[in-house]
Amino acid sequence: MLRLRLLCPLALVAATACQTATPRPAGAPRPSVTVEEAESWRRVASPRDAAALDALGGRWDQALAATRAAGLSRRAAAEGVLLVRDARLTRAAPAPGSYRCRSVRLGARKWTASASGFCYIGVEGGQLSLATELRGLRLGGYLWELKAGDRLVFLGAAVPAGAKTAPAYGQNPSADAAGLFERIGEFRYRLALPEAAPGTGLTVIEMVAAPRG
Repeated sequence: MLRLRLLCPLALVAATACQTATPRPAGAPRPSVTVEEAESWRRVASPRDAAALDALGGRWDQALAATRAAGLSRRAAAEGVLLVRDARLTRAAPAPGSYRCRSVRLGARKWTASASGFCYIGVEGGQLSLATELRGLRLGGYLWELKAGDRLVFLGAAVPAGAKTAPAYGQNPSADAAGLFERIGEFRYRLALPEAAPGTGLTVIEMVAAPRG
């Protein structure tokens, strides 16, 4: 089980998967394609969360459509690149440190935006970790880099009320959280968290590097 100390310093290691040829019995025709080994995060994620992340593009479009149908097009447009589904940039891995954060929730229910808070990127056991300190949205978990390098997968859990740390991912499936982490500007990132039930909504956390001083 993976565990996270929420306020620890973090650092990065890239975990890449290799390609393996499909084994074939003697005399069998040679396959025309190779089969890639699964991304490392898929060996940890639950089937529910893996399916939600695979379908994130469609869910994002549905959430924006529901927001516009509710007469909130101007609010969505005012968020600019934050809510543009394909706005991600290369080199998604963030530097360890503190970030100013806020969240926006859009979809079938009422639009909500949080007050500003802090998020923390660090390293634990050679892997990037992420902790969010937002009212009503305290999460802790790890980031898994994808082979393309333009996004990372977050697998973590919600911090229980009165607790300081999140449980290990998978320990309590009802508390689990999974999302895609992307860079959308200079020292600016986002974490998109689809809700478990399709069509119910999407939460996007904006992260901007906090000035040192």
